[in-house]
Amino acid sequence: MKSFEQLKLNKPQLKALDDLEISTPTPIQEKAIPAILSGQDIVGLAQTGTGKTLAYLLPIFKSLAFSDQKHPRILIIVPTRELVEQVVGVSETLTKYQNVRIAGVYGDSNINRQKERIHEGLDVVIATPGRLFDLAASGILRLSSIQKIVLDEVDEMLLIGFRPQLMNILDILPSKRQNIMFSATLPEEVEDLINTYFLRPRKIEIVPAGTPLEKIEQSAISVPNYKTKVNYLLSALKEPQMEKVLVFVKNKKIADRLYEDLTGSFEGEMDVIHSNKTQNYRFQSIQGFATGSNRILIATDVVSRGMDIPGVSHVMNFDLPKNAEQYIHRIGRTGRARQHGKAISLFTQAEEEMLLEIEILMLKEVPQTELPEDIEISKVLMPEEKDHSKDKEISRPEKDIHKPGPAFHEKKDKNKKVNLGGSYKREIKKKYKKPKKRPPKKR
Repeated sequence: MKSFEQLKLNKPQLKALDDLEISTPTPIQEKAIPAILSGQDIVGLAQTGTGKTLAYLLPIFKSLAFSDQKHPRILIIVPTRELVEQVVGVSETLTKYQNVRIAGVYGDSNINRQKERIHEGLDVVIATPGRLFDLAASGILRLSSIQKIVLDEVDEMLLIGFRPQLMNILDILPSKRQNIMFSATLPEEVEDLINTYFLRPRKIEIVPAGTPLEKIEQSAISVPNYKTKVNYLLSALKEPQMEKVLVFVKNKKIADRLYEDLTGSFEGEMDVIHSNKTQNYRFQSIQGFATGSNRILIATDVVSRGMDIPGVSHVMNFDLPKNAEQYIHRIGRTGRARQHGKAISLFTQAEEEMLLEIEILMLKEVPQTELPEDIEISKVLMPEEKDHSKDKEISRPEKDIHKPGPAFHEKKDKNKKVNLGGSYKREIKKKYKKPKKRPPKKR
């Protein structure tokens, strides 16, 4: 394995790495740094927690010569405000011995202060797509001098609806620029973006996209309903090995509900974070969890992407995510920096298909364990868990579905549909081209 000196970094970067006590590059850094320094377009695929941020920041800062020009030369786009702050912090540390002007911009913050900062002159802008587009459209942020653009976690940007802003930004950038992309997954929509905007990109893939970190021990537990999941957490979170636990839920409503349900047992040890919380609250929640002030953090997927929170011992999927790729990002919050971690997923009958899709993506079965016997199985159902189909059937007037109406006529052959076995199975087979059945359980 090469050293950072052999990767031809300059003394300012090497000295900053010494301050951080980082001496050996990760595999993605070893391959990506020379490639980015060559100037060609790069698509980097590596699992979360493998050092992607340093992999693109180090070569960028090496090639960034001093300039007093007003408009930025480097543009880094990330999906969330928290990730903006994180990349800004790492950038400021790496440029401690350089004269580089850096600013982060994101929504839900004072846009006038951000405009003032831009007006003073910048070298590097780190931004979320929405606020970046607003500043560029206002004319205060000019992108005509951009030499390099980095898209970090671009699949997440597209997933949360930033496609229009992202396309508009890419369209107005100078045609002569270096495009750099880093992500853990590469869905079809991202492939289309690469084909449209990148010029003969070099693909750097450390492991196949969707492969989980081998240092993460995964397990799944079948649980009948929300209340039983709560009962399991109330017991599991008391175990001494649960040192720092990140609990993922599927939406803001459940995050707040679960926080209330657990507060009586873990008050003072726990916090909650989602997009309805203020920016200051979100930062404080992450900071408290990172420093150990709180050992339990309940979160939506707002913190599943790119956030480097040290020492997470367990990731608990209280709900499975809406897509399989998001599962990879969630569990990647543990097992970072060559450490071991555990990921436990609770799933109901309604979530079984998502568990299967996750296993197909990883080409690996998630081992299932039984719900401990001492956990009370609740019969209480939440409103979203109740079956309302019978109520609808009672109120629906009876109708002879077999009797054709007066305007009935036979369909043409081309309009006749054939039952192909269910849309889910067809889509999974088309997308992954893998067997649709889960491998048998190991006895």
